[in-house]
Amino acid sequence: MRHKDENKNEAIFEATIQLLNEIGFSDISMSKIAKRANVSSATIYVYFENKEDMFGKLYVKVKEKMSQHVLEGLHESLTTQEVCERYMRNSCTFILENKDYFLFLEQFSASPLMEKLCLEDTSSMFIPLHQLFERGKQRGELKQVDSVVLLTYCYFPVTQLARAHFKGQFEANEASLEHMISMSWDAIRS
Repeated sequence: MRHKDENKNEAIFEATIQLLNEIGFSDISMSKIAKRANVSSATIYVYFENKEDMFGKLYVKVKEKMSQHVLEGLHESLTTQEVCERYMRNSCTFILENKDYFLFLEQFSASPLMEKLCLEDTSSMFIPLHQLFERGKQRGELKQVDSVVLLTYCYFPVTQLARAHFKGQFEANEASLEHMISMSWDAIRS
């Protein structure tokens, strides 16, 4: 059994994300990934059973990185409005600083492959965020709807801002983010 090298594993992940964002799921192959990662095709199979296994593990890894960043600085002492703002700021920062990860998550989440792979539920990575929103509902500070709906009203405006920014249609700056945060808070508060 060959020894697994974390640097090679990371190179394979990064090469896969880059290629998926450049050419999409239908045109990607293990040989293209190997070439981009500067490893042999056989090396990839040391780390992954097949392409689907690699995609699934990559998805979970990116979601873990995202959840760590999104949850940064969120704690019980913040007001519900501060939680909302911090969540949106953290999400925006993660997306803008990790464009390749964001584009991969967007593409993968919309792919039929997502259903086919029956991936583990990654929502548990965001439990502290859900708990803080539930606390806001219990205090009467948030609308009495499912927390997923409330979180959506905070997350999707940020993704739209980032998409427009990446396309050069709109600048994601402090002023535009402040407007998004204010509008989202107005939409979810009770």
